[in-house]
Amino acid sequence: MGSTGSTPTVTAVTVPDAAAMQDLGRGLAPLLRPGDLVLLSGELGAGKTTLARGLGAGLGVRGAVTSPTFVIARVHPSLTGGPALVHVDAYRLGGGLDQMEDLDLDVSLQDSVVVVEWGEGRVEELSDSRLEVRIERALGDEAPGEGDDERRVTLTGLGDRWAGTDWAVLLPAGAGEPVDSV
Repeated sequence: MGSTGSTPTVTAVTVPDAAAMQDLGRGLAPLLRPGDLVLLSGELGAGKTTLARGLGAGLGVRGAVTSPTFVIARVHPSLTGGPALVHVDAYRLGGGLDQMEDLDLDVSLQDSVVVVEWGEGRVEELSDSRLEVRIERALGDEAPGEGDDERRVTLTGLGDRWAGTDWAVLLPAGAGEPVDSV
């Protein structure tokens, strides 16, 4: 499945530190619904798992959201009657969608929010609509050691599901300011 022909919705925010990255995840959670696919990309240590931890807190799921590197996927059931969070580390999934299906997850992906770290180029076929979140270290004129935690987070909603998304609602106190929107 490819994404539909609708124009992507894009926004970017500057996130000053790990606590604000987690807050960004909490702010994003109310925009998510069952069947959503969220792809997190960025270099090692960029903040993908920290953002996923915030998503889990915002969705009200059971269990600590930690890196799924060694188990590949974790299912976090909802404690509030909402969707489960399926947190996947696709770094070692060379086969992409085929290997994802082989994980035998004890949950229906259509009834869950699926968050995939390192999913770019591997699992896009899971949904015609998806949210791609790219996390990059912010570049600036700071001296070494200053502003090292600052990140630029670009959110791209692809497909009809994300058309007309009001990204402003995901900016809780401390999550930074919107830098641009297309």
